[in-house]
Parts: sequence; C-alpha cells; structure tokens
Amino acid sequence: MMSAKLWAPALTACALATSIALVGCSKDPKDAQQAAAAQKMPPTEVGVIVAQPQSVEQSVELSGRMTAFEISEVRPQTSGVILKRLFTEGSYVREGQALYELDSRTNRATFDNARAALLQQEANLSSLKTKLNRYQQLVSSNAISKQDYDDLVGQVNVATAQVAAARAQVKNAEVDLGYSTIRSPISGQTNRSSVTAGALVTANQTDPLVTVQRLDPIYVDINQSSAELLRLRQQLSQGSLGSSNNTKVKLKLEDGSYYPVEGRLAFSDASVNPETGTVTLRAVFQNPNHLLLPGMYATAQIVQGVVPNAILIPQAAITRTPTGQAVAMIVNAKGVVETRPVETSGVQGKDWIVTKGLQTGEKVIVDGIAKVKEGATVVAKPYQPQAAAPQGAGQPAAEANKAGKPADQAQPKTEQKATSNA
Repeated sequence: MMSAKLWAPALTACALATSIALVGCSKDPKDAQQAAAAQKMPPTEVGVIVAQPQSVEQSVELSGRMTAFEISEVRPQTSGVILKRLFTEGSYVREGQALYELDSRTNRATFDNARAALLQQEANLSSLKTKLNRYQQLVSSNAISKQDYDDLVGQVNVATAQVAAARAQVKNAEVDLGYSTIRSPISGQTNRSSVTAGALVTANQTDPLVTVQRLDPIYVDINQSSAELLRLRQQLSQGSLGSSNNTKVKLKLEDGSYYPVEGRLAFSDASVNPETGTVTLRAVFQNPNHLLLPGMYATAQIVQGVVPNAILIPQAAITRTPTGQAVAMIVNAKGVVETRPVETSGVQGKDWIVTKGLQTGEKVIVDGIAKVKEGATVVAKPYQPQAAAPQGAGQPAAEANKAGKPADQAQPKTEQKATSNA
C-alpha cells in the first residue's frame, strides 16, 4: 500500500512535465510562422529617375538696380528771368520741346546791336571796294602812286575781316536769343521743376532747372563679386564649363514676379570696385510701359556658361553628410540600395546640377529615400512628381473622416451649427 502512495505523486509530476513540454512545442510553430511572414514582406517601393547626361546652362542670380538709359540735367545757357514754365511736371517731353521761356528783351537788344554793327562794317567794306576799283584804273596810268594803291588794298582786307567778325557777333547774339527758350535735349520723363516763373537764372548754373530721364529702354546695373568672376574664368579655362553665347537676362522684380521681357547683356566693367570687391555688369531691357523705374531693386538671372555632360537630379534626392559631402542613393541591377557620393555645380530651378558620381542609366532614388538604407532590397518605380494641393482642399473630407461621416454629410452639419450660433 505504501508503494502505491509513493508512486502516485511521481506519476502526477511526470504528467505535469509532459503537459508543459507539449504546450511549449505547440507555441514554436506559431513563432516560426511569424518569422517567415516577416521575411516574406514585400520590399519597399521607391520612386526613381534614370540618370541622363545633357548640356545644362549654368545661370547665376545677381542683385542690381535700375538706372535711366539717358539722363539730362537741364541748365540755362543764358541769363534771364523765367517768364513761363511750358511743361507739366512728371510728363513725357520730346527732344527739342520748349520747357521754359526767359525774358528775351536784353538778348534781343544785343542781337539788334550786332546786326547794326554788321551793316556798318558791310557799308564801309562796300565803299572801300568801290574806291579800290577806281584806283586800279588810275594806277595803270600812273595817275596815283603805287603806295596809295597798296594802302587801299590793305584797308579793304581789314574791312573784310571786320565784316566777318561782325557776322560772328550776330550769330552769337542769335544763339543767345535762341537760348531764351530752354528746350529739352532728349526725349524722356521729367521730374519736379526746381524753379518757378519769376526766378532769376544764370548761364551754366550749378543747380539744374529740371531733369529729363529716358526710361525706354532702361539699364539694370548688376554687381558680381570678383571671386565668382575669377572662379568662372578658371572653369572656362579648364574646360569644365563651356562658354555660352546666350546674352539674355531674366529679371525678377521686388514682389517676386518676373518681368515679361528678357533683356540683353550690354557690357561688363573692366575693373573691380576696390570698396565693394565687385564688377558691374549692365543689361538693357525694353520698358514701353515704364514699369521699371530708376532706383528699383531687382534680381537678374544670367547664363554664364554651359556644363557639358551634367545630370539634373531633384533636390529631394541629394542629402548631405555632416562633412558637407553630397550623397545620392541609387538602385543597382539587383534591386539593392547603394549610396554614391556626387559633386554638384549649382542648381537649375528645383534640380541639382550633378557633374560627377553618377553613370548614365543609373536609377536614382527620389521618392521614399527616408524609408530605405544602404543594402536594403527595394522595388524601383518611375518617380511621379506630385502637384501641390491648393490651400483649403480636403478640409471638409478630413473633418468628415474624423466624424466618421462622408464629406457631403458633414458639410451641412457645419452650416447648421454656424447658423444656430449666428
């Protein structure tokens, strides 16, 4: 009897151990299935673009200010009192148009006096010429001496010179009389007049009466640092950058909009400003509507050269290491992600200009770059840029999703709430 009682607990312990072992064996297949399922998860899909080399124009954005194509500071060339202002301030005037009228009585009197002096000299010359004709007949018959004849010839020559001087005085007086009406030397826009009727002005005074500016076309003076210009010339000499015959310039205005008319590069200054370390470039723009005004600030986009065999890569595809090295991620032929250091040479629009590090036909990851790492297996699909959604779009649908109702049912509820609050 005692042996049976001792065997019962032992059998119970064995049965319990056997059941625990069976339970443990029953969990192992589930864990194996979960691990297999994890291994069978589909690889991450990424959007890629295919690297294609091409010639890319390298442009630079430089700041500049506008200056008038022609500027004329109108000053009087004769003295007098202003009787009338013959133009409207700020209006457009044409070349030769009368701007001011001076009191011309003094200049007219001077002109009349010069004409009278000319008539006197001409009369004296005429009398001497008549006398010379008689002396020519008398000297041939020895009726007068040769000396008297020579003296008369000298008097005629002096009188002829005096007539020429008197004519010059008449022309000078006529010019001064013409200056009594002050005219615009160029066609352009006037600014504020510095004098009014009754003001006394003097010839060649310091202060201009008015300034006339020609605004169509108009200049844009652009400043480029000498360091950038030196780097550009070195790239051209090394052959890493091809020269461009494109002299077109695009203009970005202060409000962020682009001027609809392209300009052309007129010239580049031959010296560096020692105070600013910049070189001045000048571009010319047509300005028929006078939208561009002198003194306005603008940003000019200038094509400086052509980068041969460059690859355009969206900016989202290029990352930077802590040391500043540009890195792109590509998908190789086996569908595995590789990192590739690259070199860039500026931007064009929203793309980096890649000059080294990529080969023709390689697949560069653009979309999903944050979800993968080197060595991961991925599925490459062509990259499709997504258009930016307009502001406010999708808000009713989002509110409806939060409420668990369609958008067309959520909107009336919102309107009813607004009505009740009103």
